Amino acid sequence: MTAARAAGFLRPLLAGRDGRCVLRNERNGRVLARRVFGAFDSKSRRTGLLDRTEIGDEAMIIAPTNAVHTWFMRFAIDIAFVSRNGTVLKIREAVPPWRVAAAWGGYAVIELAAGALAASGTVVGDVVAAVPDGSGQAGSGE
Repeated sequence: MTAARAAGFLRPLLAGRDGRCVLRNERNGRVLARRVFGAFDSKSRRTGLLDRTEIGDEAMIIAPTNAVHTWFMRFAIDIAFVSRNGTVLKIREAVPPWRVAAAWGGYAVIELAAGALAASGTVVGDVVAAVPDGSGQAGSGE
């Protein structure tokens, strides 16, 4: 967890705001996900999205890691590999179940609904950040 604390783009999640943050592209201001959850301990990293049937308008950030798999998943996901400051290093879109993806030099992996990266206009080189949801509605189920 000490290494994860060094990553500035994760600070709100590490401060206990799991599910009460949005994931925003700092270049264009677009929201990639309306709710963000962190997987920073061994148990949550192992489980990831495996117990879900969809991800909807949410994102899971797994850190520290530079590789993930979609074994046993029930749906395709977009994957963004990011550096410690949230810079997008590599993108894989609509990764189906039973695949592996990795990025040398990556610090964290962001898993989103398939199509979320394109819809938000997020590209390699953009910086993303988990920011507290100012609307007071994140986590309310819409």
